[in-house]
This record gives sequence, structure tokens and C-alpha cells, in this order.
Amino acid sequence: MQKITPFLWFDGKTEEAARFYTSIFKDSAIESISPMSATFRLNGLEFIALNGGPQYKFTEAISFFVRCETQDEIDYYWEGLSAGGEKGRCGWLKDKFGVSWQVIPPVLGEMLNDEDDAKSQRVMQAMLEMGKIEIQKLKEAYERQ
Repeated sequence: MQKITPFLWFDGKTEEAARFYTSIFKDSAIESISPMSATFRLNGLEFIALNGGPQYKFTEAISFFVRCETQDEIDYYWEGLSAGGEKGRCGWLKDKFGVSWQVIPPVLGEMLNDEDDAKSQRVMQAMLEMGKIEIQKLKEAYERQ
């Protein structure tokens, strides 16, 4: 059993959110829905959502990190999660409920942590100019002399 479960507070949109997220992530399912809450799984990770009212809003201080191995995967999650929401910078976006997501390939972290400071700085600069992360442009910046 999962020890820590993300618990999300919505203003009357838990069912809509659960259906939205499970339509995007593979290996996902809604486990239960009631007028007050929903329990669902995304890629096997359990989430609980509450219809808590308008008192609290989501902020960028908390985000979900979606690890994507390929550009096709980045494109898929970027477009799916941002539908009706807001596309940000450096792989960040807000979905239509205001939840923040980072759609990032592991290769970005590898390049940013390279021992060659010039390479990592070029990758950082390339990333800062992007909305959606583009692996090929990161590689070009990394390999540039």
C-alpha cells in the first residue's frame, strides 16, 4: 500500500478532474466517486480529490513532475495536460484546474549536471528559451562547441 497519497482540493470539480487525468495517463482508473470526493490512480499512483470549495487555490509551489523519455511523450503530455489551461516556460504548465505540472525528459537533468560547465550552461540557456521542452534543441545546445 502507498504510504503517501497526493490529496487535491477542488472547487466542485473532483469528478471532472478525475475523468480528465485518467483520460490522459495510461494505466489509470477511477476507483470511486462521490459528491464530495474521488479516488483515482494515475500510472498506478493513488490520488484523492475533495470538493472542498473555493477557499484554497493551487499554486506553483507544488507541481507534479512527468518524466518523459521521448519527444513524442513530451508532446502528448504537454498538449493533453495544458488543454484548457496555461502553457508556461521551461516545461511547466497549469492544467484547466490550476494544477501545475512539469513535463521533463531525464536527459535534461543529465545535461544540466554535466561536469563540463560550458555544456550545462548552454543547455540551461536553451531551456530558459523554451515553453515545451524540445529534446533535439537541448542536444544541439549540449553538443555545440
